[in-house]
Amino acid sequence: MFTSTDFRGLFNQRFFNNFFPIPANSSLIVGLKTPNFELPDVTNDQQVKLNDYRDKQPVILAFTRIFTEKQYCPLCYPHIVELNQRYEELTEKGVELLMITSTDVTESKQVVTNLGLKFPLLSNPTCSVFRKYGVGQALGAPLPAQFVLDQQGVLRYKHLFSFLSPNASVEELLAALSEQPQPIASS
Repeated sequence: MFTSTDFRGLFNQRFFNNFFPIPANSSLIVGLKTPNFELPDVTNDQQVKLNDYRDKQPVILAFTRIFTEKQYCPLCYPHIVELNQRYEELTEKGVELLMITSTDVTESKQVVTNLGLKFPLLSNPTCSVFRKYGVGQALGAPLPAQFVLDQQGVLRYKHLFSFLSPNASVEELLAALSEQPQPIASS
């Protein structure tokens, strides 16, 4: 079990690399494919490539803010718990949820155990995928964001952090999957 007052391990190199605020400014365009990546899935002890889901099933990418295995962002923790509680609902609709954290593999495995996570938790301590997706950072960790990709890997919805709306609700994510794709206008 984690405690919210244990600050051991909080001030590490990753914390200092993500200390200064960079606003969320994802340049990814709805209607186009998103960048591929490969990260370790600590829930299932395997490597995950985003491209492996293309032409198979829709994917929700949920970037989350976890400082250490003992320190969770107070705005992200309830979102993580809700996604975990509703994971079967997502998979029954044919959707895979991939949550991405900046904690290292050891810390991420502890998070999986502490929270009883059912979905794949992908470890990205270098924050390279967070930066590739332009989610921003502040006070020691990347900011949360959610991206909904259709079965072809095309971006259908993106939600970037704001204090008024730190995370997209599960309903918003599901609604994005049920919307009909709009063609991209050519110029």
